[in-house]
Amino acid sequence: MDRRRFLARAAVAAAAGIAGPFAGVACAGDKGGAVRVQGYGPLRPVRDKRDGEVRLHLPDGFAYRSFNEAGSAFPDGSTVPGRHDGMAAFAGPRDTAYLVRNHEVGGPVGAFGDKDKAYDPMAGGGTVTLQVTRRGEVLKAAPSLNGTMLNCSGGPMPWKAWVSCEETVNGPDVGDDHSGGDNSKLTRRHGYIFEVPVTGAATARPIRSAGRFAHESAAFDPGSGALYLTEDCFSFPSGFYRYLPPEHPLKAGRLLDGGKLQMLAVKGSPREDLSAGQRHGASYATAWVDIDEPDPRFTGRPSNDEAVQAVGRQGRAKGAAIFSRLEGAIHHQGTVYFVSTQGGATAPGDTAPSGFGKGRGQVWAYETWSGRLRLVYESPRSTVLDLPDNVTASPRGTLVLCEDGDGDNFLRGLTRHGELFDFCRMEPVAGDPGAEFAGSTFGPGGHTLYVNVQSTHGMSFAIWGPWQRGAF
Repeated sequence: MDRRRFLARAAVAAAAGIAGPFAGVACAGDKGGAVRVQGYGPLRPVRDKRDGEVRLHLPDGFAYRSFNEAGSAFPDGSTVPGRHDGMAAFAGPRDTAYLVRNHEVGGPVGAFGDKDKAYDPMAGGGTVTLQVTRRGEVLKAAPSLNGTMLNCSGGPMPWKAWVSCEETVNGPDVGDDHSGGDNSKLTRRHGYIFEVPVTGAATARPIRSAGRFAHESAAFDPGSGALYLTEDCFSFPSGFYRYLPPEHPLKAGRLLDGGKLQMLAVKGSPREDLSAGQRHGASYATAWVDIDEPDPRFTGRPSNDEAVQAVGRQGRAKGAAIFSRLEGAIHHQGTVYFVSTQGGATAPGDTAPSGFGKGRGQVWAYETWSGRLRLVYESPRSTVLDLPDNVTASPRGTLVLCEDGDGDNFLRGLTRHGELFDFCRMEPVAGDPGAEFAGSTFGPGGHTLYVNVQSTHGMSFAIWGPWQRGAF
């Protein structure tokens, strides 16, 4: 056991915990209680079934295969882009799965795939749809949305679609972002969400009423028909949103434009700063404020920093709550769980990350039926949980957290009983110290966990093994 994992286990046992299950009422971080840490056992290096290389460390009994790496070819001869990110799995024929996967490619680098079908032929992001077996063998692969930009995460929809989110407001009407790309080369405005059907190509029509901001994830509530959206502003406050379409999507069969965008606020406490460290048992009654101009049109080509805050400032002017870097979100049994990557307090001895927010991560739960917001977990220090990003739920309700930390990156499980455990560790990617886990999603029946490593040399993985032995 290396020093990082030893410290992580010791810190969890001594300083972190959650009381009660997630089901029904989400629970709040208990920094003073003890918690029993259970998992699938110690991690060991495991060779990739594809080529024998060690890329992941897993518990005994688990195996994996990597597939569809950046730079490989689609059947049409075009090239798989890099920066594999958010992803969802849908049931396919004959015990296979359809995967719809984002690619977080920025800059005016040109669209992959067929440029005639691109939303913006100069933008290099989008989605790829694959049909794969439980063991990661690729049967089909093709671009399904192209010409979008910085497609970070999104969310699966029950009418067999994926909503892909652009984490940017780039466009010819906005100043260049900090990556150094030339926005004047772009032909369309970006910062929207797009619906991608599981089979077939997307229409590449943005849902403009759902806002033009740095979208991250989308979580659909089938009861109300609302789509909950997270925002990841690296250097500025972020908000938690919901989009109310003009017709229930389960009735319409798709997500319609023309609805209302709202932002979450804490009742009786305008502009409540939830990015800071939270008290034990933190829980808030909430309300929603309307965004009057969800799709702002800019004149005079404002700076990117100004443009990325245009929607959020409207909500905060009406009292909306402040979060730090909201990233992954998932709907599970009437509750939307979402991650604040840099939320919380800076622990003694830790270094505060750059950007807005000085903690090492929070997990929040919004109860759609009660309107109650509760803290599920707050990282006590980086050796326990380091900048969680994407999140999904296992068939048994355990949350799977993808880390985006400074050192070793893990897939960690957060059980319904408050146990945090290590499930998978990434072998460092040569030449890319910023590589991170992204897009975790369980396939049909829960037999396989599909996940991506986001990197310039990114790829996808299928992981299988004795799930019944632990919390997943």
